[in-house]
Amino acid sequence: MKVLLAPFTFIISFIKHFFIGVKFVFFDAWYNLIEYYQDKNNFKKREQHVLSLDERNRIQLEKQELMKEMQREINSRKVSKDYYYYYGTDKTGKKVKGMMSATNKMTLHNFLANEGIDVYQVKKAGMANFLKKIGLEQEHEMSTKDLIFWLTQVCTYLKAGLTLNDTIHIMMEQASKDKKKKRLYEAISYELTLGESFSKALENQGKVFPPLLINMVKSAEATGEIIKTLDDMANYYTEIDKTRKEMISAIIYPAILLIFAIAILTFIMVYVIPEFIRIYDQAGIVVSGFTLTIINISKYITANLDVILLFAFLVIIVLLLLYKKSKGVRRAIQSFGMHIPFFGKIIIYHELTLFTKTFAGLLRNSVYITSSMEILSNITNNEVYKDIMMETISNIARGEKISKSFYHKWCIPDACYYMIVTGEATGELSLMMEKVASYFNDLHKSRVTNLKSFLEPIMIVVLALIVGVVILAVVIPMFSLYGQIG
Repeated sequence: MKVLLAPFTFIISFIKHFFIGVKFVFFDAWYNLIEYYQDKNNFKKREQHVLSLDERNRIQLEKQELMKEMQREINSRKVSKDYYYYYGTDKTGKKVKGMMSATNKMTLHNFLANEGIDVYQVKKAGMANFLKKIGLEQEHEMSTKDLIFWLTQVCTYLKAGLTLNDTIHIMMEQASKDKKKKRLYEAISYELTLGESFSKALENQGKVFPPLLINMVKSAEATGEIIKTLDDMANYYTEIDKTRKEMISAIIYPAILLIFAIAILTFIMVYVIPEFIRIYDQAGIVVSGFTLTIINISKYITANLDVILLFAFLVIIVLLLLYKKSKGVRRAIQSFGMHIPFFGKIIIYHELTLFTKTFAGLLRNSVYITSSMEILSNITNNEVYKDIMMETISNIARGEKISKSFYHKWCIPDACYYMIVTGEATGELSLMMEKVASYFNDLHKSRVTNLKSFLEPIMIVVLALIVGVVILAVVIPMFSLYGQIG
């Protein structure tokens, strides 16, 4: 009997499970999927405002563990700074996270709590600390343009009567969309919260702020003229940036003309002269003298253009690496550039303007002479003037005058030396340095203006002569061809 009913039982079971499957596919699955995404979106919305009970419990456990870790760090008396990731919630209950450099988790926790952030987790930023350990820190020197803007902002807020802490806080809020700047301002605010001075807070940011600014701020803190000093530094960096741009303009213009001239000559040698060679060969014209030399050069360049370009590229790379790594090579190249007629004076006037303007500011803010010379040796990349700065430091240590280091130096004009001597004799070295800076700055501007005025026609004439001579050398044999035809 069961055997007879088995087929009917199978058919009924198949129909039953078929309809169950259809129901699951066309109803249950879609319904559950829609419900899942609705719950997920609702959870995300709730997460931005109110945390779930499980989430709050988890955060509470993490906060307890964080407190234990902070206590262990306090007991270890660690003083070095590391990068930390922090996780927490702000006053509205929204999750926040970030990275900061701090002495330990306790000080970072207290700072963030003071900012209104309820921290529940702090952990070391492994990759950032590794990069710092091998000397590849994330902080880079602030550009002159950004530094001028930053100094102007700080001066404006301080003149309005705001405290330094409030000033940095406002700038931190303004930079909410710029993570790099926000992290910098957070780091400065963190240092100030720990009770560090403003100069120390800037110094602890690594390479971000120049040593000159830090030392100026340090001296201003002692005299109570922080606003005036920051204002002076903003003007100083504005002038330096203007001088630097003029210097770059003076260098780039002839460089572009030179590259343009080389490109034109290469085009003539590679594409134009070979056409004349083909005409000479077809006409049976025998060339000699200067024309033959030009043709041989053209053949060599055309046949070995890729090798020549590769060799030129390698030479430039090697020279750049040697210039960057080798002090002797750098000094030789810089010395050669300073001996080039007319153009060398621009380099000398630029360096002297930078030196005297900076030295005047350091003396005006009562920075020690030895510290001033160390700063001056770091603000220039010119090895010739760095050697003079180091010699000056040695002379001061022996009790000798500053002017002795500048006596009979080929890169120091007599006017500069005698004005330094006068400043030492009268006790007005700072004032005299300002006058020297103004004098050489005017000379620098005049030279740059003259260079731009005279260099263009001179380069055009030289380029025209070179191209004309080359073209003429290969065109002259054409006249003999015309004579044969005639």
